Amino acid sequence: MLLLISRDEAIILLKKYPQGESEMNHYLESGAIMRALAEKLGEDKEYWEMLGLLHDVDWALTKDNWAEHTIKAKEILKEAGFDDEFIQIIQSHAYEHKGMPVFADRKRTQKTEHALSAAETMTGVIHAYALMRGKKISDMEVSGLKKKFKDKAFAGGCDREVINEIENTGISLDEFFVIAIEGIKRIKEQVGLS
Repeated sequence: MLLLISRDEAIILLKKYPQGESEMNHYLESGAIMRALAEKLGEDKEYWEMLGLLHDVDWALTKDNWAEHTIKAKEILKEAGFDDEFIQIIQSHAYEHKGMPVFADRKRTQKTEHALSAAETMTGVIHAYALMRGKKISDMEVSGLKKKFKDKAFAGGCDREVINEIENTGISLDEFFVIAIEGIKRIKEQVGLS
């Protein structure tokens, strides 16, 4: 699939807007997990990483008005040269969300849609667990992450049902934990982890 901008250019695009450090970490981690998933599933690694990187491209503009989230992204991504399919996959992570009425009745159906939603949601659980461990991810084990995942109060804003959607890609939840940890490990310095 053709991408008109590079990863570095995508980061520049994100930084055009007032991003906080935690938001940038989220985008980078989402991209890293999506890249690792693409490797596992035999998909286009650059394309999937770009989906992860840019899924919240409009967040700085819409975080105070969720009804606009991913709507403004369409304009930003069109202007950057992305096609309708890429934009639709980006918007799919807002499907079924009551805070975004235009998408409340839409359902994710494609493998990429399930992967993106699961990946971007999983970053919150992993990053919170790494912070709890003194910012360490290098020796993070699946067993510890699973315990935190089962504790609904831990990283409570991360919807476990959305993360479970990974199983719609043919990857088990346990396998996803491994893939997600390994993906983020590859960029740990970029997101302030060790």
